[in-house]
Amino acid sequence: MKFSARLQSASLRAAAAAVILLASGAIPATAQQLRIATSYKLMTLDPHFSTLNENTSLLSHIFERLVYQDEKLNLQPGLATSWTRVSDTRWEFKLRQNVRFHDGSAFTADDVVYTIERIRSFLKPPSGGFQAYTKAIASVSAPDPATVVIETEGSQPTLPLSLSAIFIMHRGSEGFATTEALNAATSLVGTGPYRFKAWRSGETLELTRNDDYWGGRPSWSEVTFRIVESPAARVAALATGDVDIADFIPARDVETVRQRGAKVESVPAARLNFLQFELGKETAPGVTDKSGKAIANPFRDARVRKALSMAVDRSVIVDKILSGYGTAAAQFFPNGLAGTSSNLTPQPARYDEAKALLADAGFPDGFKVVLNGPAGRYPGDGETLQAVAQSWARIGVAVQPVGVPFSVFNTKRGAGEYGVWYGGCSGEAVDVCLEAVLKTPDAATGAGALNYGQYSNSAYDGMLEKARATDAGPARDKALAEVTDFVMRDEPIIPLYHFHHIFGYGPHVAAYVMHPRGWTTAMQATPAAN
Repeated sequence: MKFSARLQSASLRAAAAAVILLASGAIPATAQQLRIATSYKLMTLDPHFSTLNENTSLLSHIFERLVYQDEKLNLQPGLATSWTRVSDTRWEFKLRQNVRFHDGSAFTADDVVYTIERIRSFLKPPSGGFQAYTKAIASVSAPDPATVVIETEGSQPTLPLSLSAIFIMHRGSEGFATTEALNAATSLVGTGPYRFKAWRSGETLELTRNDDYWGGRPSWSEVTFRIVESPAARVAALATGDVDIADFIPARDVETVRQRGAKVESVPAARLNFLQFELGKETAPGVTDKSGKAIANPFRDARVRKALSMAVDRSVIVDKILSGYGTAAAQFFPNGLAGTSSNLTPQPARYDEAKALLADAGFPDGFKVVLNGPAGRYPGDGETLQAVAQSWARIGVAVQPVGVPFSVFNTKRGAGEYGVWYGGCSGEAVDVCLEAVLKTPDAATGAGALNYGQYSNSAYDGMLEKARATDAGPARDKALAEVTDFVMRDEPIIPLYHFHHIFGYGPHVAAYVMHPRGWTTAMQATPAAN
């Protein structure tokens, strides 16, 4: 079974210089050779060094997980065919049979134990980013070659979700493999559909088909990734036929790509861009009355937050700023993904109602506010600040939009220097953002890591804890949807939009299956008929 089918069933530096580089090293395309221009700059071959999408996407050709997420973010069998929580703190995973690593050795439970122990005991920060996924594991054992037993520290109903982030490595005969040894590619073997061929850090990754792949013969005989950080260069390479696929195409270039004969696919990203309020302070930085005099924090009143949300014209952001490659938002993930609520749908701007609600809250003439945000961090972020300012002006709120480099923005936001700001959140599941952005901050547990506004709702915290204690599956998704319904009625943030991942592909590719997490893989591409 090909990975693309698994997804469906469960789913420049100068542009010219980069194009010359592509053209000079390009392999003439055949039906079995795939050339991809990617923005993902793979800097290591160690599958446990970094949790960034750069590694997740590119190394998924070589390595596989016990469990994976389909295009709806539901969990599906990978190297594990089933998993069961046999007690509150004990999980049992049954492994897929007749799977072999690229060197011919059999995949067994010992490889899973080795992988988890390598992350838990061997890798150290900053290369230990995956330790967050194994933090709850007390012990791991292999009672037989086809079974893995994991004991957890307390109840961990989402352990399979955590393991969906971890690539399984082969247990070698010389102890834990170092990152340096893996980068030397002396023994880079996985169970994935493609074998490692060559790698030049920050430049290319070359792969060959694994004809013995347990899931069936992969579609492409050779795959070459060329790292092209400039969007203009990726677009040019696709338009001139130097590559077959280009990822993360700017919305403004879609029409150009289509005019040159390429096809375009897009999908709403599993993330939200939103406005967040300072709620912990009695006065909010950058907020005054119309004369510039300090006032009590207006954002503490849910009516004010609701009025501001009602006064945002999301269609301007989606249709004009993002050229249609965005989806207006009412919750953290796009509707239809696991854990989202079908009750929440984005509404058009209602200025008269918003102005009346603002007056009811004691601000008939509005107030003045500085709206802060990063510049160049997200698609259309600067234009979005301007669009919100224009919308809020229609209900009497005078806005000064200020965009700064993300490093500056992040420092000032963390220091509490903003009254209202523009941010984003993404994750492998919707509760990651529910917990990070809206749960009461708790340094001991890490809750509220992105709750810079100090929002606190004890009823919500309790509901979220209960939902997260439910085993992964339909019941948990339903509970998370109900939690989302409850908290969004309090207007703790203003959801704006889900931007789209946009990919283009040429005539050698018949179809490309998009994933909301923005992965770029050969397994998502179907070859065109000869």
